[in-house]
Amino acid sequence: MTVRIKICGITNENDALAAARFGADALGFIFAPSPRRISPEKAREIIRALPPLVQTVGVFVDEDLGEVSSVAETCGLDILQFHGSESAEYCYNFSQRVIKAVRLRNLQDLENLANYGGVVKALLLDTYLPGTLGGTGITFDWQWAVEARKYGRIIMAGGLNPGNVTAAISMVKPYGVDASSSLEKSPGIKDHGKMMQFIERVRRTASY
Repeated sequence: MTVRIKICGITNENDALAAARFGADALGFIFAPSPRRISPEKAREIIRALPPLVQTVGVFVDEDLGEVSSVAETCGLDILQFHGSESAEYCYNFSQRVIKAVRLRNLQDLENLANYGGVVKALLLDTYLPGTLGGTGITFDWQWAVEARKYGRIIMAGGLNPGNVTAAISMVKPYGVDASSSLEKSPGIKDHGKMMQFIERVRRTASY
């Protein structure tokens, strides 16, 4: 299979179009407290400028069901990603495809992944860091991701960058990879050179 690539934390049209041009499969827009937070109105403008066949992902954290649906409709989101304590029952309420993010502290956290079987389309594994909800730029034990594959499609996040993504894919063989802060020159502003290099290295490594 070919590993899918998501570039998250998009805040401006220039970065979005560059990511699409370099070959990203999906772009993530954060609608939760973050240095990369974006308004629904701004996200809609960027999404309307994108070429066809680029998927758009809205990232939410423990948000009201109605607000998620409203933002998704306003922006025309393809996929919803929930990065808080959302239950499987919560995730089942939407017509859009859903990704559930899980921040891993230890192997015991993997047991919770079974609760989302048959409800979400993929599980995004991120690094646990107290006081943050993502975008840490820090890796976790990739062996946990190998173990997590038995629960469904796995998207790897947490500190992936051009220097380590080849090793991550070779070890875990994930459905997809996700990068954000490691591809920035400042919070919310992408480094196009790093972004292009990241995507090229995934494409060279990602067929298995």
